[in-house]
Amino acid sequence: MLIKRYLKDLTSLFFPQTCVGCDKPLAYREQIICTDCWYHLPYTHAHKDPHNEGARQLWGRVQLEAVASYLYFLDSSRVQNILHHFKYRNRPEIGTLLGSTYGEILRAVEPFDQVDAIIPVPLHPAKLRKRGYNQSTFFAKGISLSMQKRVLEDSVIRNKASESQTKKNRYERYENLLGTFAVPNPSLIAGKHLLLVDDVLTTGATLEACATALLTSGAQAVSVATIAKAL
Repeated sequence: MLIKRYLKDLTSLFFPQTCVGCDKPLAYREQIICTDCWYHLPYTHAHKDPHNEGARQLWGRVQLEAVASYLYFLDSSRVQNILHHFKYRNRPEIGTLLGSTYGEILRAVEPFDQVDAIIPVPLHPAKLRKRGYNQSTFFAKGISLSMQKRVLEDSVIRNKASESQTKKNRYERYENLLGTFAVPNPSLIAGKHLLLVDDVLTTGATLEACATALLTSGAQAVSVATIAKAL
């Protein structure tokens, strides 16, 4: 055991692991995100406020029980660095870590403590093949570890690739996503309170379309949790 630790310390000396938030070398026992970044991350505390910005953004668009994001997303920030590593640098374990820490918070807060299952927003198969993994699935798995709720990975599918949303207004974004999501086996979600999870809440069009598909297929209720909320 002692030899393994010495070898690990020697490897870290020549090939130090760095924090995905600030790129500084991680100290002993630090994993993925350094202590300084954990302390300075821009937490939203949205779970404490039913009328938070993300929830208000989706009011009148789809009936949701609650909406909460863990962090605020800002350009050129620690959160942007973390999510870039998560989505594009083959670091799915980042999502599991963030999910498990946020799950510890949500499990003690109504109505998140009442969810029956967790559903990650799916990727289109072509994008999934290109990226290699669905980042929302790993965030969902992390939440599942803390909340002890089952992840229903294939209960909603993305059956068409949507066009770029960048230059579309809100209505055009929603129209672009109409018919994108389908529920192949409604009996899996019937009567359940589902926690729909994604990486970043931006316009909300994707979450709106996915939640609508779940509710029209028999889900009793849908709540939403994301890693970050764009400002």
